[in-house]
Amino acid sequence: MSKATVTSEGQITIPAEVRDALKLKVGDEVDFFPTVHGDYLIQRSTGSIMDMRGILKRMGYVPEGRTVTIEEMDQAIGDHVVELDRRTISDYVEDGSEEIIT
Repeated sequence: MSKATVTSEGQITIPAEVRDALKLKVGDEVDFFPTVHGDYLIQRSTGSIMDMRGILKRMGYVPEGRTVTIEEMDQAIGDHVVELDRRTISDYVEDGSEEIIT
C-alpha cells in the first residue's frame, strides 16, 4: 500500500509506484472520482471517452460480475432526471404548502 502526506497547502506527492502503475509523467493530469462508498478513485486523465469504460464497476455502482442492461441504464437516467427536477421544483416552494407532483 502506498501513502502520501498532505502538505499545509493541500498538495501531495504521488508515490513512485503509483506514478509508474498509472504511467504518469511530468505535466500529466489526474482525475478523482467519488465512489458510492465515500472513497475516491484516481485515474490518469487522457481525455478519451474510452477511459470511462468500466467506471461504474470500479466506483462500486455495479456489483462485480454483473452487466447493466440498456433498460437499466435508461431507468437510472430517468430516475436521476426526476430527482433533479424534484429538487428544482422544491427550490421554488417557499412555505411547503404547494404539493410537488412526482
